[in-house]
Amino acid sequence: MDYPVMMIDHNTSRREFLLLMSALGISGCDPAELFADEQMPSRQIPGTNESLPIIGLGSSKPVSQIAERGTEHVAAVLRELVAKGGSVVDTWLRNPANDERFGRVISEPDLREALFIASKIDKVGKEAGIRQFRDTQRLYQRNTLDLVQVFSLTDLDTQWPNLKDWKASEEARYIGVTVARERLYEDLERFLRSEKPDFVQINYSITERAAEERMLPMCQDLGVAVIINRPFMNGEFFRKLGDRPIPEWAAEFDCESWAQFSLKYILPHPAITCVLTETSNPAHMAENARAAFGRMPDAAERKRMAAVIDQV
Repeated sequence: MDYPVMMIDHNTSRREFLLLMSALGISGCDPAELFADEQMPSRQIPGTNESLPIIGLGSSKPVSQIAERGTEHVAAVLRELVAKGGSVVDTWLRNPANDERFGRVISEPDLREALFIASKIDKVGKEAGIRQFRDTQRLYQRNTLDLVQVFSLTDLDTQWPNLKDWKASEEARYIGVTVARERLYEDLERFLRSEKPDFVQINYSITERAAEERMLPMCQDLGVAVIINRPFMNGEFFRKLGDRPIPEWAAEFDCESWAQFSLKYILPHPAITCVLTETSNPAHMAENARAAFGRMPDAAERKRMAAVIDQV
């Protein structure tokens, strides 16, 4: 059967798509399958010609489970991320045995060139920071890391010169800092007044919205790329929601789950380059990645979304 030509743009919502399918007498189609070849949206790293897909993976949970579960689950999550068009993986050394096995996974032929590896330095002291970086290179089997960050501003005055040295030697393509708590925002703001990192990683979600006030606008004004952590508050978001159903009107902007509800609240912000999601379940990774597709909520819808969460 020949179907009429349909003009479907990136702003077509799932509801609009299904109504169109129904009007044309087409049923039994899975919109996810029909849009399967669509490329995950990406955003430019400020000041460069490089872009990153907008959904990534925070690897803490799956890497910490390697000792008891092996590497199959983390490999499956990474392959699901890549299959959906993602690339950014945020990680750092904490357990040598797990890290060595994780390094083997991210160095497998189908993953090595597909992933953008962001690591961290969380040590105190110049030599301790250098040792951690060298161990990262060795265990992750990479002479050059895509992004090296100072974790939670730890010993920042010492570690930041280390990072600048590694960028100068081309052992780090980009450098940055991370925070995951509002109490560090003032320190981060002071740092940004004197230094220009390539990236800032910061906590932001539909529940933790303080970054909207100053930090995200400041990063945007300074031309700093922003990676978001804690979109689900390390799982607390889901625990608070319990078994509540997602609002029916969320379908109007292609939102299928509470995970996507938070992600679709975050993603429209113009300062944001990539959002890290954390899971050890490939199906959840696929669900998270789908938040990148379809229509994003507008300002009025985002306000309505926040009101829902504020009542929980």
